Amino acid sequence: MRIDIISSPITKLRAKEIAKECYEVMVKGVVDVERRIIALGGEWHMDANMKLIGNGSHQRDVWGFNYYPDEDRLVFTALINIRPAEHNRSMEVQDASLRQRMEEVIRALII
Repeated sequence: MRIDIISSPITKLRAKEIAKECYEVMVKGVVDVERRIIALGGEWHMDANMKLIGNGSHQRDVWGFNYYPDEDRLVFTALINIRPAEHNRSMEVQDASLRQRMEEVIRALII
């Protein structure tokens, strides 16, 4: 399964192409809020997570999301987001300021 690391902007059409490889209408993604990059694709968020970690990201900076290209909609839910030690006890990112940072990076890279 292909996972792309995105560090410069791609189109929503490209994101849709990546989505079709696995889930058709949705693509799983992981964002590094410090390095301002994302990984898109794969069956599981953990796959994209490991791709970013292997590329130099730190786990504390990496959070999962789902992107629906046809709706241009983000959902900040992923198993990798369950981190009680970082005060996130849910699959959904609870911290509004972190969600905002995530969205800023994602929207800067998927245009």
